[in-house]
Amino acid sequence: MADAKAERLPNVFSNARGFGLPVVLGALCLLGFIASLVTGPSALSVGTALAALFVDSGEPASVVMREIRLPRAVLGALVGASLGISGAAMQGLLRNPLAEPGLIGVSASAALGAVIALQTGLVASFALALPIAALIGAGAAVALLLLLAGPRGSSLVLILAGIAISALAAALTALALNLSPNPYAASEIIFWMMGSLADRSWTHVLLAGPLILLGGALMLTAGRGLDALTLGEDAAEALGVRMVRLRLIVVTGTALAVGAATAVTGAIGFVGLVVPHILRPFIGGQPSRLLLASAFGGAAMVLLADVVSQLILPDRDLKLGVLTAFIGAPVFLHLIFRTRRAGL
Repeated sequence: MADAKAERLPNVFSNARGFGLPVVLGALCLLGFIASLVTGPSALSVGTALAALFVDSGEPASVVMREIRLPRAVLGALVGASLGISGAAMQGLLRNPLAEPGLIGVSASAALGAVIALQTGLVASFALALPIAALIGAGAAVALLLLLAGPRGSSLVLILAGIAISALAAALTALALNLSPNPYAASEIIFWMMGSLADRSWTHVLLAGPLILLGGALMLTAGRGLDALTLGEDAAEALGVRMVRLRLIVVTGTALAVGAATAVTGAIGFVGLVVPHILRPFIGGQPSRLLLASAFGGAAMVLLADVVSQLILPDRDLKLGVLTAFIGAPVFLHLIFRTRRAGL
């Protein structure tokens, strides 16, 4: 009887932990969203800010809340969710805890597209030239990746092709900066590549939102295949998983989500790498459960990081990508040392 009770304890603990995690992540997302709404350079109290959000009085407070802070918070949640779920999907597909969305070259290629738009002056003639050029760059990276890896390419070939595309895009970006005759354009390129949610509007939300949601939906459909893949590719195919289709779904979903996010905010690193690592011990070895959890975790991390960036330097635009790197790098180093102590 005692042995039976002892065997049931881990299951009970696991179920309780699995029930509590969505509540915690949802609370963090809600906290980050509200904090993003009430934080900013405008001197608005919490009550005034929230009241202006729901009541259109025609006063400046309503404009600030509805046209500046609300789209910024919505975009932060979407971008964070896209990075978190993409990181979990890539780690599950490649069975590599060091995998991240940028591994397939989408982020670097999207940044290259934006740099070309800034360098050629298209941004001055067309307001949406920068995000559209970034989306074109991300699409070109996926097309080149699938061409290099082939329809039946292994995970190793996929990684090598992604690294090659990232290196090429980074080299071309550096070349554009090196040859830039306009120092103001070069400065704009550098600041854009750091990633930020500042000065974003509903136009950016409407441009990136549908692509992020479509990419996320595609990755969620791959959950069963990723679960089977934990047993190995041969075992997954024996269970009826079509590896070619699974790779195509994950790569396409990642490209849509991360490409759209990078197109409107610039490069924001470490979210897709760190968030799945933090949440994996609470989920267990089931990638399908980690996908949605990482989406909520990524949204919470980006929203809270954006709030902190506004509080640290309220008079200057502290770039979000810089802050996420400062947060993510120590967390990742801690995870590495903890893994070493565990002897893994």
